Amino acid sequence: MEIYRAGSRPSATGPADYFTGTVRVDPLFDAPDPARVLGALVTFEPGARTAWHTHPLGQTLVVTAGRGWAQRAGGPVEDIRPGDVIWFPPGEKHWHGATATTGMSHIAIVEKLDGTSADWMEQVSDADYGAKA
Repeated sequence: MEIYRAGSRPSATGPADYFTGTVRVDPLFDAPDPARVLGALVTFEPGARTAWHTHPLGQTLVVTAGRGWAQRAGGPVEDIRPGDVIWFPPGEKHWHGATATTGMSHIAIVEKLDGTSADWMEQVSDADYGAKA
């Protein structure tokens, strides 16, 4: 058994290659091999969002605070709020983040396949992001 005490793992800034705007990533868990699951609390300031990306084994988001938007490629931008659980199937191109005026936090849960949990792509354009506003 391992216990990771609250505050014992340092926060990180979401890298500019993968995010637009101010994003903080707080690691929650990263199970050792042969387990594949990892999770993080991700906090987006207003206007912040991920780049387009996919996950080899899918992704679950649990919105914990604020208000956000999520979109899969070819679909509408969807409102997401605290208590909402969002599932992106393996390989589905998508993005998620805060609204233009309200921050949002979610717990992100993914699994690694061959050491990879995400495949990152282009940034979400301001025009595409602003289409919901």
